[in-house]
Amino acid sequence: MAGRIETAIRKAVTPAIVALAALNRKRLPKPATIPFLRGVHTPMAEEFTLTDLSVVGTIPPQLDGRYIRIGPNPHGPANKGHHWFIGDGMVHGVRLKDGRAEWYRNRYIKSRDLEAKGGPPAAPGPRRGFGDTVNTNVLNIGGKTMALVEASSYPAELDENLETVGYSDFGGGLAGSFTAHPHQCPTTGEHYAITYDGPVQDTIHHVALDRNGKVLREMPIPVRHGPSIHDSALTAKYVVILDLPVTFSMPTLVAGYQFPYRWNAKHQPRIGLLPRAGQATDIIWCDIDPCYAFHIGNAFDNDDGSVTLDACAYNTMFDGEMSGPYGQSLGLERWSIDPIAKKVTRETLDAQPQEFPRPDERFFTQPYRYLWSIGLPEDGNLEFFESLPLLRHDLLSHEKTVHHFGGGRIPGEFVFVPRSDDAPEGDGWIMGFVIDPDAGTSALEILDAGSLEVTASITIPHVVPPGFHGNWLPS
Repeated sequence: MAGRIETAIRKAVTPAIVALAALNRKRLPKPATIPFLRGVHTPMAEEFTLTDLSVVGTIPPQLDGRYIRIGPNPHGPANKGHHWFIGDGMVHGVRLKDGRAEWYRNRYIKSRDLEAKGGPPAAPGPRRGFGDTVNTNVLNIGGKTMALVEASSYPAELDENLETVGYSDFGGGLAGSFTAHPHQCPTTGEHYAITYDGPVQDTIHHVALDRNGKVLREMPIPVRHGPSIHDSALTAKYVVILDLPVTFSMPTLVAGYQFPYRWNAKHQPRIGLLPRAGQATDIIWCDIDPCYAFHIGNAFDNDDGSVTLDACAYNTMFDGEMSGPYGQSLGLERWSIDPIAKKVTRETLDAQPQEFPRPDERFFTQPYRYLWSIGLPEDGNLEFFESLPLLRHDLLSHEKTVHHFGGGRIPGEFVFVPRSDDAPEGDGWIMGFVIDPDAGTSALEILDAGSLEVTASITIPHVVPPGFHGNWLPS
């Protein structure tokens, strides 16, 4: 009965909130003042297929597949209250085979939201009744290329040429929202995720898929305040939940802002250890000092029963009115999670501000040695308008290798690609997009993962706007 009453109240109140938010949005600054809509962030207006790509260096012949990155690319004029995280999704990809760059393509994710703005017709498939913008990550799940977003829409399936095939609830198995960061266990092939849903403030879910993309479980977990959980972690024993103090903010929503999450100093930050096959009552909650983390590098179990987790941490995030992820980076941290004392001890591995930590993912859930990340500005400005370095961490020797792209060039996230399935950890390449704002071009750069020397640079004759996540999807 309580659930029905709550649902009825939400249905009655929601239209009034939406109307009030729309009224207050008119009082906000014009979108032209938002940095994530200009300069290198200027949205692309066309979809291209380019087959004559200039290459400097040698593309490793072992690379047979596609590098695909996704990000926000608002179609048409943006509304007031715009936030970088909510723009229409666009994928950019480069196909590599036999030492050649066969093509570059960029394609919108064909959502109903996009069609309503005058964009191309929407792709078929199930929707959840909320907005269906998908703009955050692209992964291979069950042999399919899936574009992902958190807190709202179902994923969208893409074909080999990056066209949107349709929206997917994984064959009818997924009832609620999904995540941008499911993690695949290298031993079982199963995918594990922690999901949240914007309008629901008292519940998150643990979702598990088998290696073929079939939903195995969608288990509710009670929480408070509606935490924004961008990433989770996985060990051999646990799914690790980050319940940190960025939470849903009704005043922000009512004020007209389209991304209604803010720093919440009243929210107790904690890390949850959920046994992989456990129930919500089995979660071991461990308190942590106030901080936030978007992304996890890796996590693993220790012989003494504790869990080690490496993350790029911030002292706060979204602490005020802002159009992007502003917050002071604390660098790369190692968190030791003690399930007996129910506490988390934090250690700084590298104080240099950084983001997008990526390991050799064959070593997910295991003790590991190498991690790559992108340096950030010291002032906490995360607008990606300036040249930033690529970092390689040797966590065993504590050595850091730094690669500067030079000439004011701006990198995005870089992903590790192993030389072969059985290559030693860290033996392979690291690749990602780099913008040259002066030349008005971009490049897919492939570097030796150990030395960080450039192996090949594939020029794209326009700026690929800074996006979110990219991955190598082998054929």
